[in-house]
Amino acid sequence: MDPRDLWAEALAGVLARPVRSALTTLGTVLGITTLVITIGVAATAGNQIVGRFDALTATSVTVKVPAPAPGSEDSGPLVPWSGTEAVGRLAGVESVAALGDSPATNSVRVRSNDVNAPGDTSGQTLAVLAASEGVPAGVRGRMTAGRFFDAGNVARHDQVAVLGDQAAKLLGISRVEDSPAVFFKGQSYTVIGVLGGMKREQRLSTAVLLPSTTAGDRLGLRNVTHVLINTALGAAQQVARQAPIALAPGHQDSLNVSAPADLSKARDNVESDVNGLFLVLGLVSLVVGAIGIANVTLVTVMERVGEIGLRRALGASRRQVAGQFLLESTTIGLLGGVVGAALGIAVVVAVAVTKEWTPVLDLTLAFGAPLAGALVGLIAGLYPSLRAARMEPVDALRAPS
Repeated sequence: MDPRDLWAEALAGVLARPVRSALTTLGTVLGITTLVITIGVAATAGNQIVGRFDALTATSVTVKVPAPAPGSEDSGPLVPWSGTEAVGRLAGVESVAALGDSPATNSVRVRSNDVNAPGDTSGQTLAVLAASEGVPAGVRGRMTAGRFFDAGNVARHDQVAVLGDQAAKLLGISRVEDSPAVFFKGQSYTVIGVLGGMKREQRLSTAVLLPSTTAGDRLGLRNVTHVLINTALGAAQQVARQAPIALAPGHQDSLNVSAPADLSKARDNVESDVNGLFLVLGLVSLVVGAIGIANVTLVTVMERVGEIGLRRALGASRRQVAGQFLLESTTIGLLGGVVGAALGIAVVVAVAVTKEWTPVLDLTLAFGAPLAGALVGLIAGLYPSLRAARMEPVDALRAPS
């Protein structure tokens, strides 16, 4: 039998009972649709992890510098204030800032005037920290009043200060045009700005920030204790590995680096969880579809015993008879796979549009789903086709039609 004739006969057998064929195909359609939806939605949802992951957390790297060991002050600081410049040159770094604090300056009585009057409540207990010029960008904040100190203030050791927005409110300072001053530890500092809107290190909202040189001269805050690094999305892991080397070459193991988790692992975990939840359902649907195809094909064989006997009597071989019914079941599975893949892709796109996501569709899945359906049909038709091939022509022709 010519392969084209075999295909024509198989197609005629499928189309001879369109309703039955459609109902038989439905099980495969449901199975393939479920699989495509499962894999497509899992990939799409996993892809959103990067986009919906907290961008602040995903791009924030913090380096903690330990306090110098007793007696090691003469050898110089572990991380110099100028070390932030080396970090700023690393690929993927958007901003970097350094802070210096100590237990002795975490609770300092700060006043907005130098007059000790009875019942005066202008004094507040605030933290005083040394800071580099890049702190506003480092904490992702903004100046709500005035300006932040610059390199000139640092170089001149100016007695200037920047208040956190809550500290300014507690001290009753809302404007800096008149050069208000704050007083603590017997020194006065001119307030040149108020820093607010901080998304990192919110503790600075109730703090007084001094230039690193001024804090070192007046309060002994000479050492960097924290380095705040903001990176481009996806660069945090690389920067976390390189920053300690840039800050303290040869002593990078002494620094404690806090970096966000790898986003690719989070995305893979989401895909794995979603796949594990729905994959069983898809496989069960495929099994049900395969059983349906096998059952209907077997019934078809029993109904067409006379036809099988006639074909065998006219010279058709067992292989050709088996191939005809096997091709019919494979065709049904293929049609189910095509329809199921189309429906599954449509559902994935619809879900993505509804959630305002970017749909992630794998071409391998789109083309593999029909093949999977055909494979299911092929496996399901094995037993019925073998049973048809084993029929003897005489017995088949004697069987009641």
